[in-house]
Amino acid sequence: MGDDLGDEWWTHEGKSDPSEAEEEETQEKQPAEKPNAQTKPEKRKRVTEKTVQAKKKKKSEQKECIIPQKKETEEEKSTKPKKKRKKKTITDVLSSSEPKPGCPSDLQNLVTQYFSDKRSVIEQEELKLLDSCFLSSNDLTHTLSSYLKQVCPKWAKIQKQHTEKSSVVLLIVCSSALRAIELIKQLTTFKGAAKAIKLFAKHIKIEEQVKLLQKGVTHIGVGTPARINALIEKEGLSLRALRYLVLDWNWRDQKLRRMADIPEIKLDFMKLLETGILNGCKEDKVKIGLF
Repeated sequence: MGDDLGDEWWTHEGKSDPSEAEEEETQEKQPAEKPNAQTKPEKRKRVTEKTVQAKKKKKSEQKECIIPQKKETEEEKSTKPKKKRKKKTITDVLSSSEPKPGCPSDLQNLVTQYFSDKRSVIEQEELKLLDSCFLSSNDLTHTLSSYLKQVCPKWAKIQKQHTEKSSVVLLIVCSSALRAIELIKQLTTFKGAAKAIKLFAKHIKIEEQVKLLQKGVTHIGVGTPARINALIEKEGLSLRALRYLVLDWNWRDQKLRRMADIPEIKLDFMKLLETGILNGCKEDKVKIGLF
């Protein structure tokens, strides 16, 4: 008792039993633990947000990885040689267009274009042909015989009057030997008793053709511009008696080219016109027809 009384009593006023102190500590800990329980879903939310952001970053990284691949493919495409576009040929153009019959202006334009850089302006004007120099053109409905009957109605009289050797009255110009043979076959109903000769180089020597022209009177010549020019140069063929020059203008070969579309044929044909046919047209001795 003395010991208890000896203690200072005021120092124990704020203190309680140890059991009560422990309970108070546990009560203080419990509310501290509750907020921990409440913070758990917040952490989950944060975790989910982090995962979403991480996924977005991965997607963006994947996209960033894909973009340079596209650029590489574009660069590869740029480095690859581009396919050259095929140039349109005469065959392509004509195959998609309807055939049109030739007319005198077509021949006149061809002549002016060919001589534009070879003759002076004054000489080019001299090359121009009047409409009276031309026969009526084929409208793509005629055969060769029917066309010639139309443009040469007095053929029977003309052939009887022709008596000059090494010369022809009617000259038909085409693009090939095979075409010349076809045209000669088509002449059967027109020529009557007139004599026709082949004027091309295939399987026929020029000396043989010169002999045939000198041997007798020939009324019709069918051939290519190159061989006709060669015969004129060798004086095997004369144009003195020539009255009709018929051009196989509208016929087309397997490549749909006309006689005037083939460069080498056109060159020989222009040379033929220069040899005396243009002058004969101006003097009203020769008429040109487009078949």
